[in-house]
Amino acid sequence: MKRPTLLIVVVALVVAAVATWLLWPGGSAKPTAQQAVSGPYTVQFSADQPRIGANTFTVAVTGPAPDAVTVAPVMAQMGHAFPAVPAGPDGPGRFRAADVGLPMAGQWEITVSLRGPGGPAQVVFPVLVK
Repeated sequence: MKRPTLLIVVVALVVAAVATWLLWPGGSAKPTAQQAVSGPYTVQFSADQPRIGANTFTVAVTGPAPDAVTVAPVMAQMGHAFPAVPAGPDGPGRFRAADVGLPMAGQWEITVSLRGPGGPAQVVFPVLVK
């Protein structure tokens, strides 16, 4: 009888520890910068301290200048997918998407979609929100 009780307690402690780590507020969010290549485009994605709520993402593109850039957040584990947010020009080869909502902590995937003379392209960047 003691073995199942001990197992339940251990599992509950692990679940509580993981939930605390994911939901812990404060200055634990760090800027993120990532780079990937899709077709003729090299895409650099950056987020200044990803957090619950509105976020601003910056996308830098080298290669053919895209006509349109969008970012779309998805949290596959929870079944969350939100509409793409247009990223407006923010200098040569740079785009900025403001007010991108991430409603909860956890692992998100940000799909950056490009449309331009180099053809359509998509790149997915993982982002951890604490």
